[in-house]
Parts: sequence; structure tokens; C-alpha cells
Amino acid sequence: MAILGLRTTIYKVGNIEEAKAWYTEVFETQPYFIDEEYVGFNIAGYELGLQPETNPTTDKAESVINYWGVDDINIRFKKILTQGATEHEPPTNVGGALVVASVKDPWGNIIGLIYNPDFKL
Repeated sequence: MAILGLRTTIYKVGNIEEAKAWYTEVFETQPYFIDEEYVGFNIAGYELGLQPETNPTTDKAESVINYWGVDDINIRFKKILTQGATEHEPPTNVGGALVVASVKDPWGNIIGLIYNPDFKL
């Protein structure tokens, strides 16, 4: 059996209603699934899910970062900061045309952004 590729990224949040509104604004996409235990967004064919935390905290592990592709990383990074995120890592060239950045949402989750003109689905 083969690994079929990334399917879902889950962000745990202290207030799912506030997070639903925030992520709708930031990703400019309405959720396709809404329940008190899960909110699902389809982001260009990839699942972004929100789940409520049993013990809400903004002190989260930083061991894994998922990067969402963007066309203009500097504009998107600045826009997300104006929408209530905090800077985690500023836009940084990591070789060739690749640029990455990351922010933390209001619940302490890291949202990675990547500009990679060579990546094709």
C-alpha cells in the first residue's frame, strides 16, 4: 500500500466558533462542514480542519509545520498579521525561488506559508 499524499491538516482551537470565523476570513473560504466537534474547509483540494481542545492552550508544540502555498508570500504574510496572527518566522528565502514564512493563529497554532513556483500537483 502506498502513501497517497497529504489529506488533512488539523488545528486544535480553544473556541471553535471564533476559529471558524477567523479561518474563513484568513483563507477566504467558507467551511463545507460545520459541527460542534469539527469544522472542515476545502483549501484547493486539501482539508483544513478545526477541532475544539479539551484543555485550551496557546502553548503548542512547534515540531511540525504544514506550509500552505501562496502566490505572493509577502502580501499574504502581512495580511494574515493584520487579521490577528502573530509572526513566527518572517518570509525567508530557503534556496532558489523558494520562500517560506509562518505565523501563529490566535490559538497558538503555526500556519506555514510557502511560495514555490516549481511545485505542481
